[in-house]
Amino acid sequence: MEGLYLLYGQEEYLIEDTLKKIKKSFDKLVEGINLIKIDESNINELISNLETPCFGFDKKLVIIRNSGLFKKEGKKKNTYIANLVEKISEYIKENIGNIKLYNIVVFVEQEAEKNQLYKVIEKYGKVFNFEPEKLPNLIKRIKGICVAYKVEISDYNAQYLVECCGTSLQDIINELRKLIEYVGENGTIQKQDIDLLTTKQIDSVIFDLTDNLGKKNIKSAMEVFYNLIYQKEPVQKILITLYNHFKKLYIVKIAMKFNENISEALKLKPNQAFLVNKYKSQAGYFSEMELKKILEKFSDLDYNYKVGLIDLNVGIEAVLCRYCGK
Repeated sequence: MEGLYLLYGQEEYLIEDTLKKIKKSFDKLVEGINLIKIDESNINELISNLETPCFGFDKKLVIIRNSGLFKKEGKKKNTYIANLVEKISEYIKENIGNIKLYNIVVFVEQEAEKNQLYKVIEKYGKVFNFEPEKLPNLIKRIKGICVAYKVEISDYNAQYLVECCGTSLQDIINELRKLIEYVGENGTIQKQDIDLLTTKQIDSVIFDLTDNLGKKNIKSAMEVFYNLIYQKEPVQKILITLYNHFKKLYIVKIAMKFNENISEALKLKPNQAFLVNKYKSQAGYFSEMELKKILEKFSDLDYNYKVGLIDLNVGIEAVLCRYCGK
């Protein structure tokens, strides 16, 4: 077990899973004795905590969360943090032997600038960057969990679960637990089970709504919209999400017209590449001019709502019915 770690990235589940494994290397953890927790509010106490013996234990675990030490420096440099980064970096370099002998030190961050401290940890310890996994890995994980509980799920339905819940492993696992309980041992998770039980992200719901609009099934599209309202999704958030979705369809239309890379045009992350075909399919429902008009009307609606000229619910209904219901 290494004595020095930096765990960072957007995939919180993998970070916490790695931290759990590190904790398991200790027979017993007593907070304040051999388990020290540090954050931005007391980061100046890190060195003194590293130097304090853990009475009754061979080693102590020091967890530093969201310390502020790895933030990107803007135009306004934080002198206090910069000095602290240098001080801690120098301390680690000069005392790495004792640090590893008596401590396991784990920095946990959402993002990390490759500054002086990052490079010191990289040289003397281990750095792990946990970014959201790509679709094939997510499907593999989903199927692996299902096998462990003697439940079956097809690749198609595993992908559909990702489309509904997003690429966060924690969200996927939370929804998968419900599905596994529902179908039971030796059961099979079907698409209708996912539709029935999962809490879909708003982006996924907007895909459903747009599919219905593209097929001119205005009744079903309105049902999806009313369900969002019923679930108390803020109507302004619905408008913004709709606008951003149709903007992406418009970008896809232009990219296809000029043979540009759609994934790059949409600025999709590597783990979102599977969405390209969905966007292409939905862009095919509308002409370039129709998408442009819809975006203009959503923009006008936002302005008219802000100056008190129209109710947002009524305005969204009117745009969807007028431009997508013919």
